Amino acid sequence: MHLPESLQDLADSEAVHFLKKPKSIARILEGIFSLVIFSSLLTDGYQNKTESPQLHCVLNSNNVACSFAVGAGFLAFLSCLAFLALDAHESRIASTRFKTAFQLLDFILAVLWACIWFVGFCFLANQWQHSQPKEFLLGSSSAKAAIAFSFFSILVWIFQAYLAIQDLRNDAPVPYKRSLDEGGVVLTTLSPPSAASPVNLPTGPNSLSYSSSALSPYLTTPKAPRLAMMPDN
Repeated sequence: MHLPESLQDLADSEAVHFLKKPKSIARILEGIFSLVIFSSLLTDGYQNKTESPQLHCVLNSNNVACSFAVGAGFLAFLSCLAFLALDAHESRIASTRFKTAFQLLDFILAVLWACIWFVGFCFLANQWQHSQPKEFLLGSSSAKAAIAFSFFSILVWIFQAYLAIQDLRNDAPVPYKRSLDEGGVVLTTLSPPSAASPVNLPTGPNSLSYSSSALSPYLTTPKAPRLAMMPDN
């Protein structure tokens, strides 16, 4: 079943607009960096030494370092895919509470992943610094790529946390906003007309009585009391 050209063009324009958002760009970069980290160490991160056929991690022969990078990169990649799919349907979420909870979860995970990659970058760089030169024939480029992209991931996740906190500030509900608006309407209705505001007066024989009744009682001139003459006896 083929969609009409107008609907297909609309879907394409919405997809392009979604991918151009800063949040979507950050998600894609996070996914690419995480994919590079765990795939590079998963393929070339374990090598054998020249004197033994047993496989070791190229980062100072510490298997914990390679396992940490592979596991963190894989989980970060899945997290990016999940949140990218949720971002695509964020506009369809009608519940304000669910949207606020989603944005708060996004902020917490972004801060958490930034801390994880900061610790991972320091750990991987330290293990690579203590590695023996030319201990492995292959795998040095993969180790350097994992260390470099773990550093780049810190910056991207910090930027993602900044975008999440901006969304929370922009979409935060204002309490009693409706009550304040209604109170402003009531005060505007009950306020007396100012001197600068024009008063539309009808023309006709009854215009004088209408104008006197339309004006505020504070603007009318008080009448002087009448003196009654008493007849002489």
